Amino acid sequence: MISTVLVANRGEIACRVFRTCRESGIRTVAVHSDADENALHARVADAVVRLPGAASADTYLRGDLIVKAAVAAGADAVHPGYGFLSENADFARAVTDAGLVWIGPPPEAIEAMASKTRAKELLGIAPLTDVTETDLPVLVKAAAGGGGRGMRVVRRLADLDAALTAARAEAASAFGDGEVFVEPYVEGGRHVEVQVLADTHGTVWTLGTRDCSLQRRHQKVIEEAPAPGLSAPLTRELCEQAVRAARAVGYVGAGTVEFLVADGRAHFLEMNTRLQVEHPVTEAVFGVDLVALQIRIAEGHALDTDPPPARGHAVEARLYAEDPVNGWTPQAGRLHRLAVPDGIRLDTGYTDGDDIGVHYDPMIAKAVAHAPTRAEAVRRLAGALERAAVHGPVTNRDLLVRSLRHEEFTSARMDTGFYDRHLADLTSPAPDPLAPLAAALADAHGRSRFGGGWRNVPSQPQVKRYAMAGEEHEVRYRHTRTGLTADGVRVVHADARLVVLESDGVRRRYDVARYGDDRIHVNTTTLTALPRFPDPTAQHAPGSLLAPMPGTVVRVAEGLTEGTTVQAGQPLLWLEAMKMEHRITAPATGTLTELKAVPGQQVTVGSLLAVVQAP
Repeated sequence: MISTVLVANRGEIACRVFRTCRESGIRTVAVHSDADENALHARVADAVVRLPGAASADTYLRGDLIVKAAVAAGADAVHPGYGFLSENADFARAVTDAGLVWIGPPPEAIEAMASKTRAKELLGIAPLTDVTETDLPVLVKAAAGGGGRGMRVVRRLADLDAALTAARAEAASAFGDGEVFVEPYVEGGRHVEVQVLADTHGTVWTLGTRDCSLQRRHQKVIEEAPAPGLSAPLTRELCEQAVRAARAVGYVGAGTVEFLVADGRAHFLEMNTRLQVEHPVTEAVFGVDLVALQIRIAEGHALDTDPPPARGHAVEARLYAEDPVNGWTPQAGRLHRLAVPDGIRLDTGYTDGDDIGVHYDPMIAKAVAHAPTRAEAVRRLAGALERAAVHGPVTNRDLLVRSLRHEEFTSARMDTGFYDRHLADLTSPAPDPLAPLAAALADAHGRSRFGGGWRNVPSQPQVKRYAMAGEEHEVRYRHTRTGLTADGVRVVHADARLVVLESDGVRRRYDVARYGDDRIHVNTTTLTALPRFPDPTAQHAPGSLLAPMPGTVVRVAEGLTEGTTVQAGQPLLWLEAMKMEHRITAPATGTLTELKAVPGQQVTVGSLLAVVQAP
């Protein structure tokens, strides 16, 4: 029997595995980088071991350090979570060589399937080698890992070499393996996968299908189970192929076989030899705990002959600290509050007051709803996210709500190009017009307790300015002997945290939370209080390129120096933030008059990187 489990991972998945371990009476061990010293997964574990450094390559990708940590902490088993070393056969062997139980598939199965190139070869599918114009579009893809890292769509042959270089660099940084390959890019398809679970006694379960078609940058955003709208014959084919793939490599434990479904046909993508991020929707539908089953299988227990029956439908949305409007740029900062309504499963590696850093994936949480039907599950999740309190950095919460309510999604006609077609509409501003007034009134109440008095003569209107959804809004209100008033709106109640307004006979409640001097959350609307007189020293020269996120300068374009002529859209440098590379391009054709960025430099949001002066 396993008594103590070390999770060779961080954040949400570490917390999720720890939860099952606690329920099973198993002690837990966490590892953490210096950047994660105060992270939630390090706080909730029974024992904690530091991995010196912050970069993944120095910490969570150091299998030797993790095995030493497990031995030092007295663990007798290691769970790899997902990402990092979860599909690394050498790490699995190192764990077992140290006398520990590996809660995962055999190293030989990982070697056969963890490399996408070898997996395709095993199934008789050859990657593209000599790409020609007739092969376009193609997808450059990392051989190891997942999560959309090391992937690039290429539509012009002239862009292939640059895509290969960028994909190799990103894959090496994220997975410690820079191998990439090229395959045809199937457009208009759906991403469908099958959950498999196999024991050491020859039983292989398939736990239905999942649809993960809503993706940005080849990384999943919304997933559901079962995949809607598949014919019974196609579903059988998918499950049969998944079982064949598992049996072909002697698979043991939890794994996922992924397909692209287009024109009623299934195209094999890969087999992920680990637990998937989206596993909670399968757990909800089948009423199982996949982590508990992983542990039982690792202890040698046999699965029942058949899996439990499926019930209802489940939908999961990944809440990211990112800005979909501005190229999905990752965000960092203090997460002041995170709360969703009751009845929604929330898997997260953060709690109120935690900091979202720049070193790792920007996912804050996964929200999961389960209901008897798909329509009910989708409606429940959209409503819960709409009412959730997410106070802190910019997130994709509004995008998730609109995506779940989009007609193409509700009618199950989505495919992997969903965001390419609809991103502009899904991110168009639709703020509550009364939110700035509620913020101003709450602020006025807070200030009135500290010396603000009422006057017996008519007062001049008070003026407040806010930035909301990229636009400035000016608010005017007055102090009177009967309270606060605003033109056309009746102020029913106002204090520092709650404002009730009545407009056109409709009364609405506004919960207000303020953090620092300028960041205000009014229900689900985020505002920034603007100074009455803007600081003239905060201006930058025209053509200034500012860092859109905190991160590290990893590369500067070859031969780029001050005085160089650049073309609009030309890549100038690359930032790495949260395990992704972000390209910074010239905003216009002109002369590079300043180049402040150098490789290895740490930058914060708004740091000056370069200046391109137009002629």
